[in-house]
Amino acid sequence: MDKSRLTRLRPTRSGETPVAATTNETIPETMRAVVFDAPGDAGVLREERIPVPAPVLSEVLVRVVAAGVNPIDAKTRAGRGAHSGITQHPSTLGFDFSGVVVSSPYESHPFPSGTEVFGMVPFPRSGGTYAEYAVVPTLSVARKPTSLSHVEAAGVPLAALTAWGLVVETAHAHEGQRVLIHAGSGGVGHFAVQLAAYFGAHVTATGSERNLPWLRDLGAAVTVDYATTRFEDLVDGVDVVIDLVGNVHDDTGTRSLTVLRPGGLYVMVPTGSWPGYAEAAARAGVRATSYKVIPDGSVLSTLARLLDSGAIQVYVDRVFDLAEASDAHREIERGHSRGKVVLRIGDA
Repeated sequence: MDKSRLTRLRPTRSGETPVAATTNETIPETMRAVVFDAPGDAGVLREERIPVPAPVLSEVLVRVVAAGVNPIDAKTRAGRGAHSGITQHPSTLGFDFSGVVVSSPYESHPFPSGTEVFGMVPFPRSGGTYAEYAVVPTLSVARKPTSLSHVEAAGVPLAALTAWGLVVETAHAHEGQRVLIHAGSGGVGHFAVQLAAYFGAHVTATGSERNLPWLRDLGAAVTVDYATTRFEDLVDGVDVVIDLVGNVHDDTGTRSLTVLRPGGLYVMVPTGSWPGYAEAAARAGVRATSYKVIPDGSVLSTLARLLDSGAIQVYVDRVFDLAEASDAHREIERGHSRGKVVLRIGDA
């Protein structure tokens, strides 16, 4: 059992002063946020002042220092992704963040005010993290890794939780397992490569030529330049394919089925990138599943320990200010970022 959690949950001893539920800093009525009024290209994003959200029940209010920018953000802005869950516009994008708790639901809460945290918000059911403040469910937050800045920590939650779900919970990575990871140098990919290697799998990763040495440093045993080499010419009989591309580029998904062993597992990740993957996998005699990220604070705590120990790392490729969110989306949509793109929103 996590002893740090036991420490956080221990009863208050006689004579101890409970931690205040709200910080001494003044919480304003309005905040800077990036919103959009209707689906469109990156130019539809604009900055304006909107009300600061109010937490209810077990939620905490966090002052956001930095927010991750993810491909799902750009898809949602364009009318795909999670856009069907948006009930009204203008809407604020953003799933993950790093920041400081400014209001907790009760005095002995495990994340008292002043605690540095990182995590995910339930966008689009609530406002996103491209804003100065965000409301976060307690179970979707964890203490920020002490070795990381807020900008670095903001690049972790969605990508690393997705990678954990793919590698650990779905593929059950283990010693000797053969895993092929497409787009290994991206946000999710660079965590997936590290986690698969950490748990002993033999990792093959595809990427661009400039990223191949870096992928080997992350733990890939075999690297493939997707622009010059057909991965099926180099690998065969793999146990698991983690596909972060799909059939939107060069029939990557279809070709992946041919390198799996009979009964192997194909995991499709990008939303809408290959609607017919399950039927194609069945015809090929392999198993298949999609995956959607689960914002689990307990897993984030485990990831924080791995990050602080140096077992895995986060790589932040570009940092943009909040007002430059449109440029951040254009960078994501180019599809060549190494690791993560992050918005800097405030100061710690």
